[in-house]
Amino acid sequence: MTPELLIGAHVSTRGGFSKAAMRAREQGGRSFQYFPKNPRSLRLKEWSIKDAADCKAYCSKHQLQSIAHSPYPVNPALGSDRDRELYALTVASLWNDLDIAEACGSQGIVIHFGHMHSSDPLEGYRNIIGCLDDVLEGWKGTAKILIENQAGDHGPMGTTLEEMVQIRQLCKYSDHIGFCLDTCHAYAAGLWNGGADEALIEKGERLGYWAALCGVHLNDSKYPYGSKKDRHARVGQGCIGLEGMRWMTEQEPVRGIPVVLESETGADGTHREDIHQIQSWQ
Repeated sequence: MTPELLIGAHVSTRGGFSKAAMRAREQGGRSFQYFPKNPRSLRLKEWSIKDAADCKAYCSKHQLQSIAHSPYPVNPALGSDRDRELYALTVASLWNDLDIAEACGSQGIVIHFGHMHSSDPLEGYRNIIGCLDDVLEGWKGTAKILIENQAGDHGPMGTTLEEMVQIRQLCKYSDHIGFCLDTCHAYAAGLWNGGADEALIEKGERLGYWAALCGVHLNDSKYPYGSKKDRHARVGQGCIGLEGMRWMTEQEPVRGIPVVLESETGADGTHREDIHQIQSWQ
């Protein structure tokens, strides 16, 4: 039997992590994504163990799944040689995020693949592997680092399934690493054609990508296929369109894991309308 589609959206943590879970359920979600701390800063967060435990208990009671999204300044491709202080803060910040995600019962923390401009194209890849190894050394939790594919707006790094899989395989702690597929990024990068792309499914199976998929960002795209522009649109209101987005939700690899909307909200300030529409497809 094909697992259920666990559609939800990114929600605010205003009032705490447990409030975020309640917010997600109130708008009809089966899953949700949240920022474990200020999305614009790597500053470590002092968080409430009780609030996180309440979040985990609420999700367990109502069968909600979640993923956390690490702050935007996280760039694992930077490396320690260029800025040791920033690198140390990045590693500490990611550990902080893992701690919070673990306590909240989340699948893991989403991080962007990373980017850098270097005369040595392999330097960035080596830096990513080193960063993930440093973060995960000694990590005993079940929450994973989830590598998100990129649109190509900062260069070609992180736009192919091969890169995701290879980075994971080369890390010391690959069991603690998974993937998060962003549909807008995949379309913008030319990874997914926006339709019934059986070649994408086959490639993911052959590489072992789908087996490690732990989350999906279900975003339409404001720009055309291959544009390399990261601009999300509401499902069915972008260049991918309803037919392509519906096809993606029907694929077995995206079932049974958090599938979240990161696009604009509806008139009521929530994703309720889009969630209901997607649920009506099932």
